[in-house]
Amino acid sequence: MSLRQASLANNAIRTHLDQPIDITAQVATDPVLSAPKVSGSYFALRNYTFMARAQFVSAGGKNYELRIPIRIVTPSRTVAHLLPGQKIHFRGTAVVSKEARVAALVFVRGDIKIRTEASRWAKSLASIRNGLRINSGPGDAGALIPGMVLGDTSKQSPTFKADMKRSGLTHLVAVSGANFAIVSAFILWAMQFFVRSIRWRLGATAIFLASFIALVRPSPSVLRAAAMAAVLLVAKGSRRPSDSLPALGFAIAAVVIGDPWQARDAGFALSVLATAGLLLFAPRIIAWLSKYLPKLISEAIAPPIAATIFCSPVLIAIAGYLAPMSVIANLLAAPAVAPITIIGFISALISPFAPIVTRVLIFVIHFPAAFITWIAHWAAQFPVLQMSSAILIGLLIALWFARTLLQAHWKKYVAIALCVLLFVTWIGRWPGGDWSVANCDIGQGDSSVINLGNHRAIVVDVGPDAALEDACLKALGIREIPLLILSHFHADHVEGLPGLLKKRRVGQVWVSNNTDPIFESARVQNWLKGVNVQIVTRGMRSRFSNIDIKVLWPLTTTGQFATNPGDGSAINNSSIATMFSSPDFSLFAAGDLEPPVQELLRADVTHVDIYKVCHHGSKFQDPEFMANLSPAIAMISVGVGNTYGHPAPQTVAALTRLGARVVRTDTDGAIAIAAQKHRLSIKLARSGIHIFRLG
Repeated sequence: MSLRQASLANNAIRTHLDQPIDITAQVATDPVLSAPKVSGSYFALRNYTFMARAQFVSAGGKNYELRIPIRIVTPSRTVAHLLPGQKIHFRGTAVVSKEARVAALVFVRGDIKIRTEASRWAKSLASIRNGLRINSGPGDAGALIPGMVLGDTSKQSPTFKADMKRSGLTHLVAVSGANFAIVSAFILWAMQFFVRSIRWRLGATAIFLASFIALVRPSPSVLRAAAMAAVLLVAKGSRRPSDSLPALGFAIAAVVIGDPWQARDAGFALSVLATAGLLLFAPRIIAWLSKYLPKLISEAIAPPIAATIFCSPVLIAIAGYLAPMSVIANLLAAPAVAPITIIGFISALISPFAPIVTRVLIFVIHFPAAFITWIAHWAAQFPVLQMSSAILIGLLIALWFARTLLQAHWKKYVAIALCVLLFVTWIGRWPGGDWSVANCDIGQGDSSVINLGNHRAIVVDVGPDAALEDACLKALGIREIPLLILSHFHADHVEGLPGLLKKRRVGQVWVSNNTDPIFESARVQNWLKGVNVQIVTRGMRSRFSNIDIKVLWPLTTTGQFATNPGDGSAINNSSIATMFSSPDFSLFAAGDLEPPVQELLRADVTHVDIYKVCHHGSKFQDPEFMANLSPAIAMISVGVGNTYGHPAPQTVAALTRLGARVVRTDTDGAIAIAAQKHRLSIKLARSGIHIFRLG
């Protein structure tokens, strides 16, 4: 691995970073269109990305011959049909990549020239993948089928992917040992009608599995499953005892030796842990459950429980939460997996020459696929257990000590400790009990929620990510939104709108009179078809439940103000500024307003309990304006590691000097504030602590 790392760090590409460079390379992976993403205040251009092996490089008047893996990024749609094995030539700019397995990240400048056509083998595999994708049908069920059969998730929407992850069903669309086991069993069964010798049948199965690897592409879990399957096939063919655990050990060693970077891949770790859980723990669970339940039910329940328990440490470290409903979701989905995999596999193989038969077979498995999608959406509605990595490590150490100190009855004490932990974690979940105001943790953007009771709320902005917005509103239990305020049309405030609209009824929407940027306002208008949309201006008032709302900005005409550094001062200064008042709290929120407008609003604002800090706490703030607000709590919605320097240290310091308790989503996670007659308490999702303050 040291030799590989040295070759990646010392090569011709690394010596010409940030310079024009001509590269001839061989495509290694399928080009994938990047997910929709917000960059700052605007919707980012979607790019295609894929890995390739650089073979010839020209830079600085010199030519180099090499064989180095690189990752290529380009907006050109011409690469969409590139296949592994093809040679391409392009001019680009290389930068250092965070991806350890590549020498550089190369951004293509201009067109990509295709030097060689794809091989017949590559074209045949592509036609199978494309045939299944095209004929799988619309909707989430149609997007699920290619994922379960071939690991192709290109048709899945971001919200559906989020629900699959939250419900613990993501592993179904990552080709792994389960797929290999199902396909192997089916091929072995089918081959008995043509070949009598077990060794010939195993050889044919091995050839089919090798082709299957090429078809689904060699991801970490596929390589691990393939290595394990190879060992088991050899053991069975030689009539030696086939022990799955040594096979798993061999698979781990083979994959890591062949590709050392798999050792730090979370997907590979989860794949190994899930398999280990099935081998080591599932039989014990079956034996124990069989005392109380029928064996068939015990065998169905045991695998998801074992896999979930073994994978939980890594899942919590990655996602920050554990979904208890994932066990039930996996149990319900289990009967539908094999039919979809087998019939879908047959459909994919015949799709290039028998598309009509493929559609018939897809129609048959569309019903179990729709059932799994329903399970994913249903299970995603349930709360999850938030848990930090520090808490997880402490728990594992505590359980180890409990087992050591209480050796005689360690199982009983560990079970009691787990029950207590689950109970405490459930009680301490965010937002917990009563809450009045919440700020969602949606990355670099804004989204605040004001509780109206009975699962109803006023929402101010929806952030940049639909999946995160939907997850936050689910955690808060919001099903109806009588009023939605979109302060202005920057992407980091409106792109999460589809997540809010998912299975929720919206009464009316307030928007600014400045429709720039037109691209975003047009998208919002399209999403809000059939919803009452009002343009609001200074002086408008309204009341929802016991919340009085007063609009302080914008004016009826768009003014001209000095432009601060950034990506849209004119749009920022058109943000809707609102004052919320109730018997229990007062709140001021004003989108991304900057000092020119803040100065004009000095006389209109007084002390508030909660101040949703303008423009993510940037350094562009009017000190006198903040002094007039003099908030008890200052909420800052900001993304971790953002490149804007938000929040500015001077802004945080100024609010602290005013006596405000500053809470921010990048360090504290989602924020929930309970208020009763101006007595406030804060609950932070990341730390779970409470702070009490008298108004």
